[in-house]
Amino acid sequence: MKRGTTRITRRGFLKGSAAAAAFTIVPRHVLGGPGTPAPSDTFGAALIGCGGRGGGTFSDLSGRHKLNIKQLALCDVKFLDKADNKKYYTDFRRVVERKDIDIVAIATPPHWHALISIAAMECGKDVVCEKPMTRFVAEGRAVAEAEKRYKRIFQVGTYGREGAASGGNKVTRKIMISGVMKNSDASYVRRGGFKIKEWAGRVDLKPEAPPKNLDWDFYCGPSPLKPYVRPRTGGTHRWYWDYEGGGLADMGQHHLMGPAYIFGLDKTHPVEVEACAPPAHPEVSGMWAWSKLKYANGFTLVLESGEWGEPSGMQSKGVRMEDLSEADRKKVEEVPDLEPEIGFGEAVKTRQPASGNAEVSHHIVCLMHLTNVAIRLGRPFKFDPVTERAVGDEEANRLIDQPMRAPWHL
Repeated sequence: MKRGTTRITRRGFLKGSAAAAAFTIVPRHVLGGPGTPAPSDTFGAALIGCGGRGGGTFSDLSGRHKLNIKQLALCDVKFLDKADNKKYYTDFRRVVERKDIDIVAIATPPHWHALISIAAMECGKDVVCEKPMTRFVAEGRAVAEAEKRYKRIFQVGTYGREGAASGGNKVTRKIMISGVMKNSDASYVRRGGFKIKEWAGRVDLKPEAPPKNLDWDFYCGPSPLKPYVRPRTGGTHRWYWDYEGGGLADMGQHHLMGPAYIFGLDKTHPVEVEACAPPAHPEVSGMWAWSKLKYANGFTLVLESGEWGEPSGMQSKGVRMEDLSEADRKKVEEVPDLEPEIGFGEAVKTRQPASGNAEVSHHIVCLMHLTNVAIRLGRPFKFDPVTERAVGDEEANRLIDQPMRAPWHL
């Protein structure tokens, strides 16, 4: 060793390094802290469907869901004039294949919800999807299976379940899911709030050329390619069976999230469906008076529009512990305590399923789908909750599992 140098042993180096580290100043943006999340807590996010509710759906990620996000991509079929494959896209497939995107918010019309949700989860993304979750029954099963298969977090953008698991509602839910109810005459009637007049469609419109910035073929996507008329886009897309299902599909998941949870309807499907409505138009949604959805245990859910025809004549009738036998009360008491509410943000961070996950939301949105099937058939039908098919009724099954325009498929 040369004169004037000091020999540094391994032990001395480690001791000195530890002391230096104790006085190293690390920027707050690296470590994180109150008001300054660390980069590892920041999620790359994209919005697919940028009109109407799109901005609100995306802002919920940082607002309601309390996630620290960085917006990396915006995708819409109306972006033909500015798509650059860096931030603006027209094709959702280019968005979900990006490795730097962790979360996708979907606010397209519902005929795209299932395919985009499945593609996003297959690519490893967590998903917030606007209501209604899907356009027809079979799509919901496909989304729920994708959620399980790819172990992703999925949440429908409706929050009517908040506060439902409180007070006497806890007892009601335990009774309903305990299996003690047989041939019950209990019922729940939901009156109004479905906007059926507002979203009753028109068929007297003349086709026109689509806007130059709109990819009309991609907009139609899995639905039939029809001549362009302006109301097929924007909020009035709800008029058309091709894209949604009228005011019932628009508002039903909001209004029924809470009641479905309380009465245990988020774990099964009705077995009989009946609706009172005038003959339905094959292209657009119209008026209806009521629907009755009866479950295997006898419970009946009634939806009344309050905007056409006479009411159903039914009244809400609850279930009470004191009406049960001692043996049945014991079975109810053995039902585990209700699961805690887990929002999308918490689910993303902890990897626990969100309370509004795909399986739960599928059972709820099917209440609207099955009502619309009965309206379009003009008659009652029977439904198998296990196979999720109409019983011996292929006309109904063609509406339950609808064909998609090639090359799109579930």
